Amino acid sequence: MQPSQSDLAARSLRAVWHPCTQMKHHERTPLLPVARARGAWLYGPDGGRYLDGISSWWVNLFGHSHPAINAAVADQMATLEHVMLAGCTHEPAVALAERLSALTGRTLGHAFFASDGASAVEIALKMSFHFWRNQGEAAKQEFVCIDNGYHGETLGALGVTDVALFRDAYGPLLRHAHRVATPDARQAAPGESAADVATRALADVSKLFEDRAGHLAAIIVEPLVQCAAGMAMHDPEYLRGLRKLCDEHGVHLIADEIAVGFGRTGTFFAHEQAGIRPDFLCLSKGISGGYLPLSVVLSTDRIHAAFYADDLARGFLHSHSYTGNPLACRAALATLDLFDSTDALVTNRKRFDSLEKALSPLAAHPHVAHLRRRGGILAFDVREEGSLVEGTSAEGRCAERRPTDASFARRYAANALAAGALLRPIGQTVYLMPPYVLDEEEITLLADATLTALAQTLESRT
Repeated sequence: MQPSQSDLAARSLRAVWHPCTQMKHHERTPLLPVARARGAWLYGPDGGRYLDGISSWWVNLFGHSHPAINAAVADQMATLEHVMLAGCTHEPAVALAERLSALTGRTLGHAFFASDGASAVEIALKMSFHFWRNQGEAAKQEFVCIDNGYHGETLGALGVTDVALFRDAYGPLLRHAHRVATPDARQAAPGESAADVATRALADVSKLFEDRAGHLAAIIVEPLVQCAAGMAMHDPEYLRGLRKLCDEHGVHLIADEIAVGFGRTGTFFAHEQAGIRPDFLCLSKGISGGYLPLSVVLSTDRIHAAFYADDLARGFLHSHSYTGNPLACRAALATLDLFDSTDALVTNRKRFDSLEKALSPLAAHPHVAHLRRRGGILAFDVREEGSLVEGTSAEGRCAERRPTDASFARRYAANALAAGALLRPIGQTVYLMPPYVLDEEEITLLADATLTALAQTLESRT
């Protein structure tokens, strides 16, 4: 028998410490108990249902409880649930590594598996540092990140994350990176294009590279969309410029596609829209279709060759017990199969064109600015009482930069739930990143819930 909604929420508050959450806030804003999920929908113990407009923190690419992924994981459970990947190997890990490499045109041919996005970032940073040491350039041990960028919350990842909330809390523990200007297109001056903003931001990178290239190991970037910065979108020209500067100055380019990979920006990998390849590609979130923790770092032949030697100390020194878990790898293989069987990149264009059209009334809304879309990511910023909180200094997904921001985010989320959708603004940026399964009726419902929640949230401030 399922526990009641109120009982489950109360027990969770007593027993579970929820992530990136001020637990006291849930005295006023109840937790959402979820008993089951199917497709785009979450179902509560009381029978209520909510359209998952954010793919449960951007992971459920093809919705919840997909029959094809269910079958693949069940089949794998019957044969091999886990074996250590140090000294052993298995078909799901090998097949997944081969398929991911093929999707990069074999440019990135070596897959190092981990459990989550922050771990993937830490692996890429360590690999870059260790590569330069193996190459006899031990001075190259500094990193560069982008203003307002987010790359995870473990200590190494926080060192390249520009979120003041985290810096203030954990700064003494961190090895801080250099920061360069964001290419966020919302910073365009009158008459400027997104490409112009990218050019200005690249000038900042160029100056740093000229000054510090002999000490720089890598720069890390979220291609096309800085998600936790309030879905800050930039022109592909920025990525082309970064690739050129990295090549000229001998600095690695790390592409963090943990959130923006796997079709989220309209192409399978976001960096493809710039016609470039990074030296390291970090993937997670949607990689397993939202089923199991998994991440991977793909790297080039040149990177891999620098570690290939008889000396153990030249090898890459990183591991965890569940590296390359067979169940997670099978879920990922089934997810890749769905891209092919559903022609997801093509069908998504039509699906998200419809969603964008349904949200078109926002373009003339007096309290809305920067209505924008990149592939299957749609976002807009909200003015309250005549002032706009831009989101260019967003404090990540915790969405608690200042009391006014946090208040808006919590009020909007509550109103969206009441309208039948799970949406979680970042500060005063409302975004939609739904799974790749919405039909026309669900698109209409999600758009209506978005608009209704906006009206009710603005009204509650008057």
